[in-house]
Amino acid sequence: MFEAPEFPDHKPDFYRLLTQQAVALIEGETDTLANLANTASLLFTSMADVNWAGFYIVRGKQLVLGPFMGKPACVRIPIGRGVCGTAACEQQTIMVDDVHAFPGHIACDGASRSEIVVPLIVNNEVVAVLDIDSPSVHRFDQDDQIGLEAMVQQLEEQLAFSQLFYSVGR
Repeated sequence: MFEAPEFPDHKPDFYRLLTQQAVALIEGETDTLANLANTASLLFTSMADVNWAGFYIVRGKQLVLGPFMGKPACVRIPIGRGVCGTAACEQQTIMVDDVHAFPGHIACDGASRSEIVVPLIVNNEVVAVLDIDSPSVHRFDQDDQIGLEAMVQQLEEQLAFSQLFYSVGR
């Protein structure tokens, strides 16, 4: 049984501990889908003021909904559209203070007001994106971006992406 530790309020310390927890959750497990599901759950239950946390997986020229926690979401997002598709296209993190001001924002949950999307890149290719939404404007800051990018880097190194992303016919 997993029991989450008490997380510190200082964001750099919070993300260090959160990353350690994520790595511990996926260590020894080779099923990428299960590992993404546990990571989404960890993020959703550990981060304050979020209403959605999960992954979209690259399938051809689209992002397809992967493991997540929150309200039902858009199933397919074209690469290059919305916050997730733009992050995948540009291969960089996108942090949006107010999604209503983002051109082409795709509203899956009308309660979401801010969003951060971090691409997962393996062999110089985006294989998925981590998407986290909040019902508050300006929820995410530089500390969140740095912490989530560090976590994603660990995930890129730990997860067996070939099993999920290459053998299923991207």
